[in-house]
Amino acid sequence: MVDKIVVKDLTLSYSDGTESLDHISINIPANEITALIGPSGGGKSTFLRVLNRLNDLADVATVTGEVLIDGLNVLDPDLDVIALRRRVGIVFSRPMPLPLSIYQNVSYGLEVAGEKKRSVLDEAVERALRLSELWDEVNDRLSDPAAALSGGQQQRLCLARTLALQPDIILLDEPTSALDPISTAKIENSLFELKKDYTIIIAPHNTQQAGRIADRVAFFLQGKLIEFNLTDEIYIRPQDERTQDYISGKFG
Repeated sequence: MVDKIVVKDLTLSYSDGTESLDHISINIPANEITALIGPSGGGKSTFLRVLNRLNDLADVATVTGEVLIDGLNVLDPDLDVIALRRRVGIVFSRPMPLPLSIYQNVSYGLEVAGEKKRSVLDEAVERALRLSELWDEVNDRLSDPAAALSGGQQQRLCLARTLALQPDIILLDEPTSALDPISTAKIENSLFELKKDYTIIIAPHNTQQAGRIADRVAFFLQGKLIEFNLTDEIYIRPQDERTQDYISGKFG
């Protein structure tokens, strides 16, 4: 097992005095699905956003500690943040397709990065749409507006847009919270295949999803990492009573 991400004593507080992360230390293995669970406001989304520096856009007062991805300190102020975000892609809870065609939604990031060769773009678009289990549904209408797709298709399109850039890590913040069960299953099936080549970190919208898809689970509560272990250990033999109470639905 190789650690893709090593977090050491990470603490983050916002300018309004809210401390969102409190001395987090965690080693996240490569080529696995790691799920972050816990009540709303526990720090899961903040943790995800630290990994690709999206918190730079928020009103953050202090960040201390280390966040290493393949040994590179993400918190280094001299880091090329644009390059980091190509390596660490993110999919949000609600689909956010661009007001462009299906094809252009997927090719957009590559074109912005300077890729102009149509054959390269065509190959990247097809690959990303296949990986997100969307190709068979849209391959004959790639010039149609993305807004014409269903909500579940739009979310898979957003995943494809991320995959087109071939990141190392995929972050997903409640990616199926607005989707029906069939669309949710398609996203989950994609993730099982994707972990062969990518490291995936997901904040699912319920503990059942984490139990279905994750190799490991991290339980966050009030900005603290309470417990991190293999999924079966968290769900069947949790070491902390608070983890047991959350899993069993006593609070949440």
